[in-house]
Amino acid sequence: MQLPDPHQRFLDRALPIMQADSRILGVAAGGSLVSHTLDEFSDLDLVIVSGDDDHAALVAESRQTAERLGETLAAFTAEHVGVPNMTIALYAAPLLHVDLKFVGLTGFGDRIENPRVLFERDGVLTKRMADTPPVHPQPDAQWIEDRFWVWVHYTAVKIGRGELFETLAALAFLREQVLGPLSLLAHGELPRGVRRLETLAPRHFQSLQGTTAGYDWHEACEALLNAIDLYRELRSEVGGGVKTSLAEKAAVECANTLIDRRLG
Repeated sequence: MQLPDPHQRFLDRALPIMQADSRILGVAAGGSLVSHTLDEFSDLDLVIVSGDDDHAALVAESRQTAERLGETLAAFTAEHVGVPNMTIALYAAPLLHVDLKFVGLTGFGDRIENPRVLFERDGVLTKRMADTPPVHPQPDAQWIEDRFWVWVHYTAVKIGRGELFETLAALAFLREQVLGPLSLLAHGELPRGVRRLETLAPRHFQSLQGTTAGYDWHEACEALLNAIDLYRELRSEVGGGVKTSLAEKAAVECANTLIDRRLG
């Protein structure tokens, strides 16, 4: 696919620099570049593959590597999303967000998609992908059911206490962790949180919209009730043989009571 100019310019500059490091066996690009949805607003998701013996050293040098690839405005490791071997960088001229994930060749076999190889030595990335199929994590309907009603109760008590910001954050959590992934799954899409939910889950668009709220108690309370209704619909649609939680009845009763109290 034809890349936007900023992305292509960055790769034209960065790839020769990484090729010059003999420890790097190859570089691949994932995310929107693989799904052919990359546009001017997209990040670049790069996977930098080394031999297993060189992996630790490259992770330790990840900040320096990032800075060699362009004019770096900011760079930091991604422990906050549970990926300490990834460095997130913001580059200038052109202004571009790039994720640099450093993996050993063995670790390259553990992936959620087959990325596009940008360069490789002796076909090692292509061979590794042929030997190890990608596996994208799927929602565990029972795991969700066992937790959802506790999260509903948590949201309800925030309503009861009068913590509106907390309530809005809890509603966003329910969309990100449960309602978004299950809606995408119901549409035959990969369950990637709320990514492109507006276009990929049209049957549930109105219902999902109903789980959002502004800084308003009536909207927030209605959004929680809508989230409960949508979850029950999705549970029936994609939940399979889920054993319903004993917490459901009590959590819903609590939510209704505290909502009535808040709005009454």
